[in-house]
Amino acid sequence: MNFHESPHTHVSGVTIKVEDLQRSIHFYQKIIGFKVLDQSQFEARLTADGRTPLLTLDQPANVTQKQPRTTGLYHFALLLPERADLGRVLNHFAQLNIPLGSSDHLVSEALYLNDPDGNGIEVYWDKPSSGWTWNGGQVEMAVDPIDARAILAEGEEEPWTGLPLQTVMGHIHLHAAELNETADFYTKGLGFEVVSRLGNQAMFLSTGRYHHHIGLNTWNGVGAPQPAENSAGLRAFDIRFPSEQDRKMAISRLETLGIHVHDEPNGQFSTVDPSGNKMYLTI
Repeated sequence: MNFHESPHTHVSGVTIKVEDLQRSIHFYQKIIGFKVLDQSQFEARLTADGRTPLLTLDQPANVTQKQPRTTGLYHFALLLPERADLGRVLNHFAQLNIPLGSSDHLVSEALYLNDPDGNGIEVYWDKPSSGWTWNGGQVEMAVDPIDARAILAEGEEEPWTGLPLQTVMGHIHLHAAELNETADFYTKGLGFEVVSRLGNQAMFLSTGRYHHHIGLNTWNGVGAPQPAENSAGLRAFDIRFPSEQDRKMAISRLETLGIHVHDEPNGQFSTVDPSGNKMYLTI
């Protein structure tokens, strides 16, 4: 099942703020494997398939370094179509001596790294959903070691040539100031379901019984402040609804919760979660 197409609501794109646009373009092309879709003096949109923007880089005026211990981006996650693709990118990272984290989450296998500004990146593939274990509406996930040799072996027949055309934005994981009110925003407002919890520190939400389209955690501290507007980090992310009617219903639910939804001049709608994380509501 494709969890990143209609009828599922999902995260489709992310915009991050960077200190040096040219440095970031070089990193995301040479290290991650994006192509530049278009760019201006202070912004670049990046793509895997040459048509669909997945990541936008924005260099704000008077930009400052990414602030620690705030709300905002923990990581965005690029979903690759096959395990062999993960093997090829793992070999690519190893050849460049890129510092990496990794985990077998039972539902997926993932690699973790940071960009030059400290923005977190996950690159992963999903194990077949038929093998995921569900217990009372909760999907079983873990943080186990990956079998790096087996993953590398899957991709050894072909060289790494960048992100596969079918790469999508798999999910986003956010630092939150607290979990309960923020979770209500995403569940009662946007229509996601909580499908996994890590004690009182983190939770994972999705539609259509995906393992997660959105992660929330308080690892930067309960009550963590919002970062400065011009600091490197998360600018916004896109939540894509399957139809205009679904978006209208979500906007209505948010307004019932007392959440203001902005009608942008370009016809877009935007809002901010209780932890200050901004998003655009798209279709």
